[in-house]
Amino acid sequence: MYSCFYSYIYNVNVVGMSRKEVLTQVIEHLFEFDNQYQGDKDYNMADFLGYLNSSQDHPPPSARELAGGEEEWVRDNQDQNTEIARMLVFNYRYAVMYFKKALKESNINTLDEFSFLIVLMTYPFLTKTELINKLIMEKTSGVEVIKRLLKQELIYEFDNPNDKRSIMVAITPKGKTELSELLPKMGLVGSMVVGNLKPTEISSLSFLLHKLDYYHNEIFINYKSLSLEDLFKKSEIIKKSI
Repeated sequence: MYSCFYSYIYNVNVVGMSRKEVLTQVIEHLFEFDNQYQGDKDYNMADFLGYLNSSQDHPPPSARELAGGEEEWVRDNQDQNTEIARMLVFNYRYAVMYFKKALKESNINTLDEFSFLIVLMTYPFLTKTELINKLIMEKTSGVEVIKRLLKQELIYEFDNPNDKRSIMVAITPKGKTELSELLPKMGLVGSMVVGNLKPTEISSLSFLLHKLDYYHNEIFINYKSLSLEDLFKKSEIIKKSI
């Protein structure tokens, strides 16, 4: 991890700068990061490195051409924000392709099933609603995933002793075994997904994706029933409050 820090120092424009001046810049960045950080837990060095790397200028990457030559006004009206949204969708599809290959010989059949199990592996139990919300799913879709996992005996359910209106779920020994056998392949999936990114770029991407997830999760949990236009207005209010 600290090699990434040294890599950052190396990439900063240090011509004519002393070590003291470079360290002063780093300390200033740390205060800026501390003021901007949003999260449920304290940040660590990886979070700070991601912020440092994302704050630096990078050369434009090679990109494949998607647009044709017709109706140029369509292309001209695609701003950078729209392009980012589209690239996120594309990269999600690439990731799903790799995940499907990893699951080919497993009793875990879908990425959603894997995601539910990996979360339950880290908790003694959760209510169904808690689990579904953590995985950012609509209730009906989440319930279907839970039904499949129950049928395969990868999880079990029981009454909530503190609230008779809710049902708890937990992973079974069979579920833990299936998940443990799959994790090495998921490590390969992760390596495929980050592709040709350098270590500093991976830190930056991790920092930025976590930042976006924290921001969008509040909208998903509290305001998902609003229309797109109302969600946009709410998001502007949230950004101003940060």
